[in-house]
Amino acid sequence: MTTFQALLLGIVQGLTEFLPVSSSGHLVLLQNLFNIDLSGVDMFYDITLHLGTLFAVFAVFYKDIFNLFRRPGKNLLYLIFASLPAAVVGIFFGDIIDELFFGGKYLFICFLITAAMLASAQIYAKKSKNVLPLNKKSVAVMALAQAVAVIPGISRSGATAAAGTLAGADREQAAKFSFLMSIPVIAGSFFITLVKGIGGGEFASVFINSGQNLGLCVAVSIAAAAVSSLASVKIMLKAATKANYIPFIVYLLILSALCAYLTFSGRL
Repeated sequence: MTTFQALLLGIVQGLTEFLPVSSSGHLVLLQNLFNIDLSGVDMFYDITLHLGTLFAVFAVFYKDIFNLFRRPGKNLLYLIFASLPAAVVGIFFGDIIDELFFGGKYLFICFLITAAMLASAQIYAKKSKNVLPLNKKSVAVMALAQAVAVIPGISRSGATAAAGTLAGADREQAAKFSFLMSIPVIAGSFFITLVKGIGGGEFASVFINSGQNLGLCVAVSIAAAAVSSLASVKIMLKAATKANYIPFIVYLLILSALCAYLTFSGRL
């Protein structure tokens, strides 16, 4: 991997982790299009990208995070509950999902699904005048959406924000809660990957065989992911609060068409 590729992956990860366009889908697509070889370091590199995006969430939502631990702690309980379905899917079906979807051939379908969810949320938001505070129903719907978004190409931020809107929740509350939901998912993915990498001996071989070049690439990616994440968090929060997803829907439709062409031409 080159330093430029590390920079590119970091920027894309940071932007797409929180914009409703799917970070995992973009990373799969980039690795295929630019022949970025992460063999032998894929697990290690995955956790470094997540470190950068976690920084942005804590930087923007530190007050909301602290408030989770204030009495009566209802939102903290909501957050724990909302994290369980995705955790179950990731732990028990993660390897199967990786095997089926990380080749990229289903990306065009998953991007279309994300676009459809965003369009449905926008249409519903414009017609609905009765919105409710975040409650058990809306949190449950957002939790299920996050579990489905484990599949590459289905945006976690897009799916959860759209699900909250469709469940009748206040859009700003749903958007903020969607970002808070990312913390257990990203942190959980970080620690699971860390344990697997250490237990399987992959990380030891990475440090032995890769040397200083990998260290530089990792530093560049973390910095790029952190900076770009800060921008994407603010953009997504504004878009979700107003339920204005048209730019993302158009982008996803174009991206889906590109992926369909690449798939049926044998390039994915």
